[in-house]
Amino acid sequence: MGVRIKSTGTSRDTTDTFSIVEHSARAAKQSLERAGVRPDQVGVLINTGVFRDNNTVEPAISALIQKAAGIGLDYTKEDPRSFSFDLMNGAVGVLNGVQVAQSVLATGSADHVLLVSGDTHPSLSRGVGDDEFPYATSGAALLLEITEEPEGFGRVHTVSGAGTPAVESYVDISTMGNQGRGLMTVDREPDAEDRLLAVAARAARAALGEAGEFDPATTVLIASTPSAAFPERLAAELGIAAEAVRTPDLSQGDPHTATLSLAYDAAAQDDSLSEFAQVLFVAAGAGPSAAAVLYRLPALAGATA
Repeated sequence: MGVRIKSTGTSRDTTDTFSIVEHSARAAKQSLERAGVRPDQVGVLINTGVFRDNNTVEPAISALIQKAAGIGLDYTKEDPRSFSFDLMNGAVGVLNGVQVAQSVLATGSADHVLLVSGDTHPSLSRGVGDDEFPYATSGAALLLEITEEPEGFGRVHTVSGAGTPAVESYVDISTMGNQGRGLMTVDREPDAEDRLLAVAARAARAALGEAGEFDPATTVLIASTPSAAFPERLAAELGIAAEAVRTPDLSQGDPHTATLSLAYDAAAQDDSLSEFAQVLFVAAGAGPSAAAVLYRLPALAGATA
């Protein structure tokens, strides 16, 4: 018994909105439509996005996404119960969300867990990353369910690095003036990528070690994108061919918390997983910290996404 990805959803078109609430809700609704799952069949929604509309602190962004996606809006005694919460750990958040979903689904208290991710510039006036704020506006969703088939996520392995955080994001109250709701400072140390690579490799090796004998020819790597080159650098460290790396569209910048979900969606939609047995998901971000998990693909890879 395990937890598998039943379907995926994405939202990246910023022609009408930069709101991460709207993009995450659109991705959530698309994942439900693709799976033929009703909103009332979602027991839990977990939001792992970090950068949000107007630097909103309260209420939880998950609640706003839940409302926009039309999940759990009926309150009569007989209605199914749905709840949501934010789980924020930067780029690693999606895999932390998988950990929580595994525990929730194992109890049988929910049929589906909807894991949404994505970020936007808090000013809601731009969607393309640059040197000062490298993150692209995007939303993504993974609809997760329990399965009796020999597929799905294994154990999520986490690693923390020593020293300074490598990457920090904050609202600088000494300089923001009356513009604090639309500003965010991102500081990245000169050696940040190398430090992220080190913890990512440690987490990945832990996940691969659980699988016993590792066959790189059957493994796809999907990793965080603190730079466009990062996934291939990690693949080289692990002995995985560059041709087995899958990334999302990075033309607008780093999708940050949504990277893993966007990359998996793209690979599933273009059927580029069909020759592989498993996906190695690796996330690395501020801390520095990293997480990794092996995802065993179904017999027909991508068929449920």
